[in-house]
Amino acid sequence: METGNQYVSTAIAVTSADLVLPAQDQQTPTAAAFKPPEAQSFEDALTDMQMLVEQYGYVVALYPSTIPAAYERRLLAVRSVLETDRVALLRSELPPLGLAVLVRQLRQLSICDFSPGVVASAARLLSHYIHAGAVLGSVARLDRVPVSLKAHARSWVPGSQFGVVASPQPQLVKIGSGELTGPDFATQLLVARGQSQSDWVASTLAPAWQVAGVSEAELPADSARWWGTGKLVEFAAHLPDISVTYQLVASVRRERCHWCGMELIGDRCGFCSSPLHTPENQSQPTGVLNDGAPVGKEP
Repeated sequence: METGNQYVSTAIAVTSADLVLPAQDQQTPTAAAFKPPEAQSFEDALTDMQMLVEQYGYVVALYPSTIPAAYERRLLAVRSVLETDRVALLRSELPPLGLAVLVRQLRQLSICDFSPGVVASAARLLSHYIHAGAVLGSVARLDRVPVSLKAHARSWVPGSQFGVVASPQPQLVKIGSGELTGPDFATQLLVARGQSQSDWVASTLAPAWQVAGVSEAELPADSARWWGTGKLVEFAAHLPDISVTYQLVASVRRERCHWCGMELIGDRCGFCSSPLHTPENQSQPTGVLNDGAPVGKEP
């Protein structure tokens, strides 16, 4: 793995400061945190984005799919008015803590020898290697993961707890009567506690998933709304260090976007969202991604 200035620098940005986890080393840069429309004028938002582009060259901004519509429109409008192809806006379906993990991984990759286009398109790849979930005291208001009528009924029983995984594949079990399927590759586990005192994640889930270590973080402000309850413990199992994520990203065949010219991995450009143009009679590229999902042997 190399770091340096082979490529123009890439700034990572988010829509909430609590999506910026503490760095795991002294080299990892922080991320810029935008402000919602009610907290900042449009002119100031334009100025902030323009300054980021001028300072770093390219901006990769991640935001959750649950962001208010007005905030998403603001981001799109800012990019449109600036008339720039140097800003990537990446909408993520990950729960808040999982998204924060992804943001930290991209922050680490932003100082490696990857072009801005590869950093942006790596977000889709790395999302598949984050097992994001929560322990919930109730699933009555959970609408991000399919919930059966039986689980809804059990949710009203005092003391019931549910283990839920939202990504990469939805899972839901009543704790004590089922197990959550975990990753089949080495991970570390990040845990953020809400109003629940449950120790199930550390005492049961971590050993079952054979994680290399467990660390704690502050619960993101949007977690209670995302999961439908404040009685939760959110968790995210992720690839353990930058050397692993670097090798994973570097192993994927790189292409050139036929629309904007940015370098990319996978099947879609991170900057203009254009799908990979595959000429007729050209075989599918080998690598980790196919239609946005990992294939082949995982790390």
